Amino acid sequence: MNSPSRKEDKLSAATAVLLKNVDSSDAQLTRRAQRGDRLAFAGLIERHERVIYNLSFRMLGDADDARDATQATFVKAFLSVKAFDPSRRFYSWIYRIGVNECLNEIRKKSGRMELDDGLVDATLGPAEEFEKAELRLHVRAALRRIPANDRVVIILRHYLDRSYREMAEILDIPEKTVKSRLYTARQRLASLLLPTGEIV
Repeated sequence: MNSPSRKEDKLSAATAVLLKNVDSSDAQLTRRAQRGDRLAFAGLIERHERVIYNLSFRMLGDADDARDATQATFVKAFLSVKAFDPSRRFYSWIYRIGVNECLNEIRKKSGRMELDDGLVDATLGPAEEFEKAELRLHVRAALRRIPANDRVVIILRHYLDRSYREMAEILDIPEKTVKSRLYTARQRLASLLLPTGEIV
């Protein structure tokens, strides 16, 4: 019997081969997963796990919570992949599941999450790095104080660089509503940052 690590190695190698295949677009992998092909679903996880983790970490601010939310996202996706509408984009669907997982976690913890401070920029001197770190702290504190739905649109747009169209697909709302929510969220965030002289 193989050890779990050997099984994981074999799965990763098989997934890598699958992803190099010509028949490996998200749509094709999803269709195969809907027919019960677990390797195809593993390919989808391989492709999207990092971005879902990044989303979760930005939303929740804790590595363990982010890992849990990422795992829960893919478990839910796996259990409901047969119901996935193939006319839609897989990444929008998986993002939506991830956003909902994060919102559920935020509700459970009553807004006590902290958001990531960001990485140290080695190109900056100590004074500039201090100022940048202070700005991140102000933004992080302000993000914790705005409603979770506002936090989502700020993170999708400004941290994860999603387009309005992508955000509309992920959140399942019209693009016009995305722009309106983002405007409101920016205003709320700016009103909290204004006393410190910071802007979004």
